[in-house]
Amino acid sequence: MGPAQVSRRATGATEPRPALAAAEWVRRHRPGAFPQVHRDLFDAHVVPGEDLEDPAVIDRHASESGIDLSALHAGLADGSAAAAVAEAETLSRTRGVRGTPAWLSARRLTTGLLPPADFERLAEYAMRRSR
Repeated sequence: MGPAQVSRRATGATEPRPALAAAEWVRRHRPGAFPQVHRDLFDAHVVPGEDLEDPAVIDRHASESGIDLSALHAGLADGSAAAAVAEAETLSRTRGVRGTPAWLSARRLTTGLLPPADFERLAEYAMRRSR
């Protein structure tokens, strides 16, 4: 299997997007590199010209953080990265999270990727509540 590709499981279940699976693999296997990989992939989501469905984009960000791409590719190919995402999602649902990404701010849970203006409103709300 090629760079950062995710295979389908025999069950036919929908696999997580490649960037999500790659990030979860890094979180579990290279936790020290996770904050940078997470930040880079999140930033890539909102940068024009960066396509998180493109395995080369994922590989570039992972390798810039020192991730062994052959180990990452193995985790994506054998389904362990996808299984880790499913496990994290199950745990999240038990805690009330119904979408990703999710943020807890000012005792308020917000899910889903929002436009920047909505994040600004959430930050303003949290700052008002903390006074």
